Amino acid sequence: MDILLKISIVLLMGILGGRLAKILNLPNVTGYLVGGLIIGPSFMKVISDTDLSNFSAINEIALATIAFSIGSEFHFKELKKVGSKIFIITFVQAFATIIAVFVTSYFLLHQSFNLSILLGAIAAATAPAATTMVIKQYKANGPLTKTILPVVAIDDAVCVMSFGLAMAVVKMSMGKTQMGLLEMLSHPLIEIFGSIGLGIIVGAVLVFLANKAKSQEEMLIMVLAFTIAGGGLANALHLSPILLCMAVGATITNLMQNSRRAFDSLNYFTPPVYLFFFTLAGAGLHLNVLTSLGMIGIGYIVARALGKVVGAAAGAKAVGYPEVIVKNLGLGLLPQAGVAIGLAMIVKQQVPEIGNPLSTIILGGVFVYEIIGPVAAKLALERAGEIQKKEAKTKIASESA
Repeated sequence: MDILLKISIVLLMGILGGRLAKILNLPNVTGYLVGGLIIGPSFMKVISDTDLSNFSAINEIALATIAFSIGSEFHFKELKKVGSKIFIITFVQAFATIIAVFVTSYFLLHQSFNLSILLGAIAAATAPAATTMVIKQYKANGPLTKTILPVVAIDDAVCVMSFGLAMAVVKMSMGKTQMGLLEMLSHPLIEIFGSIGLGIIVGAVLVFLANKAKSQEEMLIMVLAFTIAGGGLANALHLSPILLCMAVGATITNLMQNSRRAFDSLNYFTPPVYLFFFTLAGAGLHLNVLTSLGMIGIGYIVARALGKVVGAAAGAKAVGYPEVIVKNLGLGLLPQAGVAIGLAMIVKQQVPEIGNPLSTIILGGVFVYEIIGPVAAKLALERAGEIQKKEAKTKIASESA
């Protein structure tokens, strides 16, 4: 089938999935994912794994723009008010998740130490895209929303560091490296700080040029060009596209006059890209991984969820956040996707003895969390009273008219 026909099918199936989700009072993202699942290899086979590779550029553009949008929440003046609280919450929930998954795998299910420690490290990763899209769809705003976005952004950096440490321990225990522990740990630190540093530079150049934009169309082109360039630079230099593009957005937020103009310009471009991205993500979910999970897969899914929910609550409680955040923050941190899959592939390449069973577990977890994650995020925002219900209903009514 022609690739253009496949693109149209993905877009139309995404629309149908979104409509069904609204009827069932679910987030649009869930509908996109289910729509993609139906046309993917698990059911209709309209979209194959080869097609997923061919469309990878669109996925990277979507992730870059989502990360750029998350950067808008990093106002230095507001971050000063909360000080280290956001970082404490992020580290506590990540550490709690790592411990919960490691204990479940190693002590309760008697898996190897190496597999268990790597599973724990990867479990810390949170996919910001799904939660961000739920927040955008329902125009959520309030203390919980302002806490979730920076936590999911910082969470990936914490995951990269913990994964670097876990890989160093595993490789040394298996005699697969001649490098010392400190030398191996320097790689994730270079990735994190290199991504942020380069993102600030790209963002500063964009600020200079965007301030001279004469129209909204010109602004959109500049923002897209620099955001996509940021993602490309990150890939070329083996840095993190998410952290780099997030840093670009944060730089715009803090340095540019009327920075909302830059972020609002993307609203004319991103809706079909995001729909395509999540529908394609649904097509990439394989039902057969669920049959291969076994007890360790189930244990991973349950332990990670408990670690996120309990860890986020403990962290928020420790820094004195209100109960509305304590009770709901963890539910917004459940989605897991690209970063976790990428780290699992690294294990598969460098430590194949562990990589094959580990990748099966992670892919199964991603399947479950990508489906239930957006629903859990919506539930958290509803319980916190931060969904603008009247506006959401008006929007739905106008779209269905």
